[in-house]
Amino acid sequence: MLITLATMLLSSCSQSDEDRAKPLLAKIDSLYKSGNYRVTLDSITLLRDRYPKAIEARRHALEIWHGASLKMAQEDVAKTDVQLQEIGLQINQEQDLYRRNLLLVKRDSLQARYEAMCGVVRMIRMRQKEH
Repeated sequence: MLITLATMLLSSCSQSDEDRAKPLLAKIDSLYKSGNYRVTLDSITLLRDRYPKAIEARRHALEIWHGASLKMAQEDVAKTDVQLQEIGLQINQEQDLYRRNLLLVKRDSLQARYEAMCGVVRMIRMRQKEH
């Protein structure tokens, strides 16, 4: 009986998952605000693993997850767009048929990536509207 009482007292004094998650959540906020989106996402995964019962922290982290994912996807779209423009110029200037065909294949690959990442951006925005 004494052991049970002592166990109950110790467990009531311990911090909840929500309290223990607060420092990591603050770090996640900071990482997101500084533009470290990949590390932000990795830290959110860590928070989910370490504190599965921290519902409010996880809810807030989900909003940040969507924001960081969106920023990363938008950056990818922008980079791919620049690459598409550059390769378009190269294709127009290339005289050798073999090299021109290789550039066309590369352009098609970049175009597929661009369209896929635009789809990712649309999906993230839809999810953000749901929450």
